[in-house]
This record gives sequence, C-alpha cells and structure tokens, in this order.
Amino acid sequence: MPSKDTGRARRSRLRFSPLVVLLCAILLALILPPSLFLLDVSLHNTNPDGSLGAFTFAHYNQLFASRFFLSSLANTAIYAIGSAIISILFGTVQALIVERTNTPGRSWVFLGAVISLGIPHVLYVVAWLLMLGRAGPFNTLLAAWFGAAPVNIYSLWGMMLIEGIGFTPLVFMMMSSVLRSIDPSFEEASMMSGARPISTFWKITLRMGLPGVLALLLLVFIRSFEAFEVPALVGLAGNINVLTTDIYQSSHTTGMPDYGESGAYAICLLLAVALLLAWYNRLSKHAHRYQTVTGKGYRPRVMDIGRWRYATATVLVAMFMLVTGLPVLILLFTSLQPFYEGVTAGAFARWTLANYAQFLRPGAFRDSILNTFILGAATATLIVPVGALCAWLAARRKPGAWLLDQIATAPLVFPAIVLGVAFLYVFVNLPLPLYGTLISVIIASSVRYMPYGLRYAYAGVLQIHNDLEDASTASGAGQATTFRRIVLPLLAGSLVSSWLLIFLLSVQAVSLPLLLVGPGTEVVAVTLFDLWQNGQATELAAMGMIWVALMTVVSAAFYFLTRRYRISI
Repeated sequence: MPSKDTGRARRSRLRFSPLVVLLCAILLALILPPSLFLLDVSLHNTNPDGSLGAFTFAHYNQLFASRFFLSSLANTAIYAIGSAIISILFGTVQALIVERTNTPGRSWVFLGAVISLGIPHVLYVVAWLLMLGRAGPFNTLLAAWFGAAPVNIYSLWGMMLIEGIGFTPLVFMMMSSVLRSIDPSFEEASMMSGARPISTFWKITLRMGLPGVLALLLLVFIRSFEAFEVPALVGLAGNINVLTTDIYQSSHTTGMPDYGESGAYAICLLLAVALLLAWYNRLSKHAHRYQTVTGKGYRPRVMDIGRWRYATATVLVAMFMLVTGLPVLILLFTSLQPFYEGVTAGAFARWTLANYAQFLRPGAFRDSILNTFILGAATATLIVPVGALCAWLAARRKPGAWLLDQIATAPLVFPAIVLGVAFLYVFVNLPLPLYGTLISVIIASSVRYMPYGLRYAYAGVLQIHNDLEDASTASGAGQATTFRRIVLPLLAGSLVSSWLLIFLLSVQAVSLPLLLVGPGTEVVAVTLFDLWQNGQATELAAMGMIWVALMTVVSAAFYFLTRRYRISI
C-alpha cells in the first residue's frame, strides 16, 4: 500500500500552475503539428495534387525491402562511427593539453573553438574540398612527388575525415568541461610515483573521465548520424548515400516530391536518433560512479611539463591550422581568383577583388546576408525570454514545471533535416501563405534551438540563491515582479551569452532552411550551398570570407562575455 508521502508526491507532480499550462500549450502547438504531419504523410499515399490519399504501409514496406535503404543505413553508421572517433581523438588531445598542462597560450584555444561555431558548416566543407580535391594543393603536391594524385576526398573515408575535423572544436569544449571536473591530485600522485605525463594521462586521467568520454563519443556519433552538409556535398558527388541525403532527395525533386517516401525515411531516422539519445542519457546518469570532486579543498591545477610545453604548444598551433587556419587560408586564396584551378604559380599573378565587389552592390548576395542576420536575431530573441522563464520555473520546481522541461527539450530528438521536412509539410498545408517566407524559417529554427536556450538559462538560474527571491516575496512582490526585478537582472550575463550562442547556431545551419526558403528569402548557408552546386567557387569563397569576418566579431563577443560572467561553455 503506498505511503502518504508517496501519494502526496504523486499529487504534487499532477498539479500545474496556469503559467506552466500556458507555456506547455504554446510549446506543444509548435512541436506537435510537424510531428503528427510527418507520421501522417508516411502512412498515406500522395495524390497528384499534393494532397494525402489512402492509408497505407507501402512506404515502409518499400523502404525495408529496398537494398538501397540497408546500404544507406550501413553508410550512415560507418560514417558516424569514423567521424566520432576522429573528432574524439583530436578534441581530447587538445583538451588534455589545455586543461592539464602549463602550455603557453593555451587559453586562446577556447577563442578559436568559439569562432569556429560561427562558420557555416557548408563553408567549412567546401574549404576542405578545395584543399583536398583533385585540383587542390594537397593532390598537386602529391602528384609532383609521386607522379599521381592518389587522394579521392569524394569517398566514405573523406566524409569521415572532414566531419571528424569539423566536430573537433565542439568535442574540445565539452571534453574540457569533463577534465575540469576531475581532481588532478590523482594525476599528481601518479607523477610523483615516477610515471611519465603520457602514462599518467592514459592510465589515470582518461580512466577517471571514461563516462564523459563514452557519453561524448555517443553524442558526436548521434550528431554525425544526422549530419547533412558533408553527405550532401561530398557523399552525393561520390555516389555515397546516407539517410539524410535520401530524405533530402525524396522531398526536394524537380518533379512531384514523394512525400510518403521522405516521411518514412524521416520517421526511421527520428526513431534511430531517439533511441541513441535515450542511450546517451542513460550513460550520462551513471557518471556519479566516477566522481572525484569533493568539498575537501579541491581546486583545479595544471601540471608543469617542463620543456615538453613547447612541443605541446606546437601541437596546439598545428591543430589550429588543421581545424581553422588552413580552411580559412584556402578560402581567402580562392576568393582572390577570377576562377579556381588550384594553388599554382600562375594563380598568384591573377589576384583580383572583383568577387568582393559583387557583394557591395544591391542584389541576392547582400540580401541573403541581411536575411541571415534577421533570422539569427529573431530566433535568439524569441527563444531567450521563453527559455529563461521555462528554466526558472523548472529550476525552482514550480507546480508542473517538470512537464514543461520535458516538452522544451523534446526537439533535441529531431534531426535538422527531419524537422525541416516536417515543417515543410505543415507550411505547405496551412491556409496561411507561410511556406517560402523567412517567418517559416524563424519558426522552425526557434523550435530547433529551444533546448539550447533552456539549458543555458537553467545553468544561470542555478547560480542564483533562493534567498534573494525569498526576500523579494517577503517584501510583498509577486512572482512576476520577482522574476522581472530580481531574476532577469541577475541572469543578464547568461541571457546575453545564450542569445549570441543561439544566433551563431541558427545562422550557420543549412539543412533546416534549405527546404523552407523561397525566392528572396535565401540565407547565407543556403546561398553558399547553391553557389557550390552551381560551380561558383570563387564567389562562394568571397561571400564566405565576408561572413567569417562578421561572425568572428560575434563569436569573440560571446567568448569574452562567457569569461566575464564565468559561464561554462
């Protein structure tokens, strides 16, 4: 028989404040329609006029019976595993050097990692294609040495390499957070016993951080599993299909799109990501078994590695060049060329600023930059206040706020390409003419990045002591006044950083707006994608360099704000 305390706790969870109910209704109105439309279209035939026909399981039957589906699934798994391993290796090495050694200049690695957040992934992929492509400097050098150009970047291993290097800054930042929470006294004891630094890192540091490493490996695997830019730009050119490109091709054709097929693909990818995220959450919950930080005088320290610090500094510089420096340099070189035919002696005599001049004139290029700023600013402005309110209600355990927390984090399950397809169905079938407008992209982006705004604000709320709010309540202020006069001012630093982070994430995405934008509403990432598809490499590079310069300013502001308010990134 359940105890009185158990019954009281159960009744408490079923109580909902009016504000929580209102917020839950708003979030459900944004999340449920695309989910239901996606499921509905996968279970119906599509009529010639685009409407849904009879109920059927034919799309799923065709999908599972097709050898192309199994081939795409296998390619997706191999690609995701390889990308995750490469990024974990590179990111962990960087994090170990920065967090555990006295390497000079190590703090600047964080700034470089944050700046990489503002570079559209499609631009990063193009830079590596220019570098490692058939006319790229790498193959040119190999051809001069060996008489042949053996590197074929349009392959599965090429996809894994580009995606793995691209995820390195994210892995570095998250791995740094893991290492920062491990008591270094165990490592010091190991070195005092005569162990070398490398042996200590391998046997002590990585073993204590094993849950974090495994959880991070799984998280990067999930993000690679749902990635779109590398499979679209590299895989399709090499006749290598994965699930995300199958979804894109079936829903974005010149003829009649096969909504049923793309819906079935999207549901399968959605279920796969949901299962992987559930596994990730379960793995993260067992991290307490490896807790080493206590209240007994713990403070993070770094180890003096003597002369080795110059070698580790060289490693950091080399990794910065690999991850950021070389891609930006090849883009800069290409942007100054009238046409791209590789890095040759003759190319240095053909430098021109004509590609940049195009963007100073009114037209589609300049409009796409303006549209992108509007998209990023509107998305961040919509998410931040709602995320702050939801985070405050959840952190202070207001009645029913547990459900609000679950609903607000639900979009994490949706891969970007799947969410794009889902909102495509919604906007096409709405009586309002939203499809092809910038508003449609803003709505979809707000749903996509809501969990990020919530988690960032949640961390800030936890730093505010309850006594401050209790004092406000004791003085006669209501909850609304307390939130507006006490909580929001104290959250200002976290909210500004959250705004900048969401801005950076939303402006670099390509798979979400690619299916939703129309003529006159293109954004930078989609314009870059189209330029590459049209073979306009030099114009793409010029536009990319302008955008990198703009985003470097925003990224630097985000970095210094997080440092100013001591917010973990």
